[in-house]
Amino acid sequence: MLSLILLLILVGLIVFVATYFNRKGKNEPVEVVVNEDPLCCGAHEICEIDNLQIVDAKIEYFDDEELDVLAGISPENYTKNQVDSISEVFYSMNESDVSGWLRSLQLRNIRLPDFIREEALMIVAERREEMGTLVYSSEF
Repeated sequence: MLSLILLLILVGLIVFVATYFNRKGKNEPVEVVVNEDPLCCGAHEICEIDNLQIVDAKIEYFDDEELDVLAGISPENYTKNQVDSISEVFYSMNESDVSGWLRSLQLRNIRLPDFIREEALMIVAERREEMGTLVYSSEF
């Protein structure tokens, strides 16, 4: 019985050493293929949640209908109250909703002030990095 255990350990050690040295000599770069089709495969939750590309034109509201008055206005021309309204919506939402909110704003032609846009894109980038996916940036 002891000889059988020793034999198994020896075989395992030989396999480990052989595969270790076999892999060590092959430092070839791994090719990553990114599907550029804007339609998601639907197999992963991240496709729908954190994709900033507009796949459909359906506008989703995040209890922010009052922001529609900002459509077409440059962020530099927003009043303090308008910036406060945007900030209130942004800082009250879950991080998981930020990418959907950015898509919604883009569809509604609402641009964010720079400080909120940068923070929102950073949240999306961090979520994607956690999930190991590619980050798309858009202008909002």
